[in-house]
Amino acid sequence: MKNATLICQSCGMPMENDPNKGGTNADQSLSEKYCSFCFQDGKFFDEGITLKEKIEKNIRIAVERLKIPENKAREMAEGILPKLERWK
Repeated sequence: MKNATLICQSCGMPMENDPNKGGTNADQSLSEKYCSFCFQDGKFFDEGITLKEKIEKNIRIAVERLKIPENKAREMAEGILPKLERWK
C-alpha cells in the first residue's frame, strides 16, 4: 500500500479530519489524495473552480464554520493551496 497523503490535495484539510477518510474514485475505491468534501465518484464537487475562487471559498469556510480570524484564514489558504497537487 502507498503512503497515505496527509492533507487533501485540493483543499488542504488534514485527511484525518475527514469522517470518511477520503473521497471516492470513479471505481468507488477510497481516494488517498482528496477528501470526501472535495471529491466523490472520481469528480470534484467544485469542478471548474479557479485557484483564486477556491482560496476565497476556503477562507469563507474557515471564518464561518471554524471561527478562524479572516487574516489567519487567508494566510493559511494562500500559503497552502497553491502548493497542492490539484493546483500545480
